Amino acid sequence: MKSKNLLAALALVATLPFASCSKSKSDGKLTIALLPKSKGNQYFVTCEKGARSAAAELNAELKFDGPTNPDPAKQNEIVENWITDGVNVIVAACENKDSISTALRKAQAAGIKVVTYDADAQPDARSFFANQASAQAIGEQLMDTAASLTGSEGEFAIITGTLTASNLNEWIKSIKERQAIYPNMKLVDIKPCDDMKDKAQQEATNLLSAYPNLKAIIAASSLAVPGAAEAVKQAGKSGQVKVLGLGLPSENKAYLKEGVTQAVILWKVEDLGYLAVMAGAAVANGSLSPGATEFSAGKLGTLQVSGDNIILGKPFVFTKENVDQFDF
Repeated sequence: MKSKNLLAALALVATLPFASCSKSKSDGKLTIALLPKSKGNQYFVTCEKGARSAAAELNAELKFDGPTNPDPAKQNEIVENWITDGVNVIVAACENKDSISTALRKAQAAGIKVVTYDADAQPDARSFFANQASAQAIGEQLMDTAASLTGSEGEFAIITGTLTASNLNEWIKSIKERQAIYPNMKLVDIKPCDDMKDKAQQEATNLLSAYPNLKAIIAASSLAVPGAAEAVKQAGKSGQVKVLGLGLPSENKAYLKEGVTQAVILWKVEDLGYLAVMAGAAVANGSLSPGATEFSAGKLGTLQVSGDNIILGKPFVFTKENVDQFDF
């Protein structure tokens, strides 16, 4: 009898590890893990809001985690943890395209579906990219707006986020290409702010000092817009040096109203988070697969799929005249 009891006990113990693994799948819900570049950035907080709305519609579980500040190594660590947890889908905004792709390929090899949003990985490290707008459309809108504000002439500078951010680099490339149609405008410098408002303010202050004839600052990072605006305001050059860039209307409303910032260009950020999660779920259930030309994205309607990019839409220009219409 004792030997039988011992065998039964051993059999029970042997099953325990298997009962505890893949916790995220045990309740039958689809588990989607959303990775921001940095979780304290209001831009990604707004993305998360849209993502949670999509997860609720899908009856899916949403995990949200990311570095406190942009940190490719920390992003990799979080992805590795999610692989161990056995999530169904990873939806990632990639701080460094090359760095994170190895970890995302490992996730795919483990059977986890991968979709990117905001900033892409290498194409073989994910299925689709939920693209807020094409890099060309963003760069052209920024350059055209700068030209409009300056009369298509004079010096301008760019403040970017980090020098390794693939999406920002694509936008800057597009700005430079578009600049060709404005021969009287000159790009004098590009400075990184590491996605920090205070650093953006300091870099803008330095630019104003180094280039006394500067006519415009283009901010290619959300926190660079208010940072540059504060520098221009403190220098007493409001209106003289035009400030424009990619950012949230809520973070720039005061500067727009004061006339320090002339234009904030963006997409509907909450919709991007919503789209990214909807796309991740569709890849997981097989309703979105390579070769698709359209994607039915819930409340967003039918969106265009260009290759492996799902396009959210065209950039929108927020000004002091229309900014009160938006609450994000």
